[in-house]
Amino acid sequence: MRRLSIKTLALSAVLALAAAACGTEAPGGGGGGDGEAESTLRVGMALDVGGLGDKSFNDAAKRGLDAAVSEGLITEENTELLEANQTGSNRDDNIVNLADQGFELIFGIGFAFSEGVAEIAPDYPDQSFGIIDGFATFVNADATNIADLTFKEHEGSYLVGIAAAMASESGTIGFLGGQEGTGLIEKFQAGYEAGARSVNPDIEILVEYIGDSTQAFVNPTAGEELSAAMYDDGADVVYHAAGQSGLGLFKAAVEADSWAIGVDSDQYLTASPEEQPLILTSMIKRVDTAILESIRQTVEGAFQPGFQAFGIAEEGVGYSDSNPELTEEMKAAMDQASEAIVAGEITVPEEPEA
Repeated sequence: MRRLSIKTLALSAVLALAAAACGTEAPGGGGGGDGEAESTLRVGMALDVGGLGDKSFNDAAKRGLDAAVSEGLITEENTELLEANQTGSNRDDNIVNLADQGFELIFGIGFAFSEGVAEIAPDYPDQSFGIIDGFATFVNADATNIADLTFKEHEGSYLVGIAAAMASESGTIGFLGGQEGTGLIEKFQAGYEAGARSVNPDIEILVEYIGDSTQAFVNPTAGEELSAAMYDDGADVVYHAAGQSGLGLFKAAVEADSWAIGVDSDQYLTASPEEQPLILTSMIKRVDTAILESIRQTVEGAFQPGFQAFGIAEEGVGYSDSNPELTEEMKAAMDQASEAIVAGEITVPEEPEA
């Protein structure tokens, strides 16, 4: 492995507004819930394509649900998970299923639930709906029982862009995106590029997207091929925002003996032994925090409908430091940038440079 050298949402507009794909471990841990819970609240969760085991987005949502159980807010028997099929064509059916069962708080995990929930939620006025990366309240401004739980992914991506530029010896880095054209994954790209250029204004940044549908998030073979091509073209660090497809990046990193950067969860912790040393850091997107806090609000009778955005200041995004190869100099630079972003001294772009 190379040694490090330190060098100093139409839909697009909506999702661009819905700023906000990732601290290390989930708050509360996973799934105890012994004894009396604070509430008999029933919570249903409809996962997106990739389902449990994606080691990223859906798994992060499940950790938030587990944390609510562990903290005694709700009981495990009052929860249910439904997984999307491979194409995601049953997303709306799963939401209606949970609503018809009487779950009082229902989460759709992913922006693709937004239009369906915007139509479905008014039929269930006594139940509440939360959408991760959602824009349903833009589609249906009259809805009073929907919370769009979004993140400032560009801020967290700025931080790992700093690490990428500092780790790069070749002066070329890469970005692997999942679904192109929604405005969401482009925010990851924009922040990453800006962070890298804050370290090295002349850095070359290669960009590849897997596709233009949600299937782009469940294609690790394409993720591996596109990542390998970027490594072959001189990139020595590649960051992904591609869901399960990003697992292919880690395979390519092993073959290239080069750095990779994960997303949403601390992917160093779930990687194989041969992949782990090459995952420099991950951009943590605290989907678990958003789920846990929404459950807490609902238990307290204070469900907050409308648009909510979690950034660095809200501890909604950040970076992981599990890999000991992430140097103190890198962490110091990222921490300094975090403080500057919170203070308003750095404004991170939400759209890539043309």
